[in-house]
Amino acid sequence: MPSLNHIVLIGNLTDDPELRYTQSGMARARFSIAVNRRWRDRDGNLQEETTFVPIVVWGPQAEHCVNFLSKGSTVAVEGRLRIDTYQTEDGERRKTVEVVARTVQFLDRREAAPESEIKEIPPEEGEEEIPF
Repeated sequence: MPSLNHIVLIGNLTDDPELRYTQSGMARARFSIAVNRRWRDRDGNLQEETTFVPIVVWGPQAEHCVNFLSKGSTVAVEGRLRIDTYQTEDGERRKTVEVVARTVQFLDRREAAPESEIKEIPPEEGEEEIPF
């Protein structure tokens, strides 16, 4: 049975990206973006809702994010949704939700990376490419 886990978001960074490295030397950047939704209610009043979405980026693109992005930067993120469940020391079950980015496009002209530094991230191990 086919399935699909694909997300595309455009928003603004809520803080500067944080860069760390795994023990094997792989770069990982984490940041959150604010995604706004505006609509008019039944009375015609403008309403707004903001969703804060945690993002994780791996490899060279993580390093580019740290070098070229900062709080307030506008980005387009394409990737997949990951939801993990864990148990606290008190026995409580908790969930974490994040978007694992495949690509991050810098939408602010003043902060965009040179074209030579923007690279497509290869699929993660075990992840298949869709042929269309």
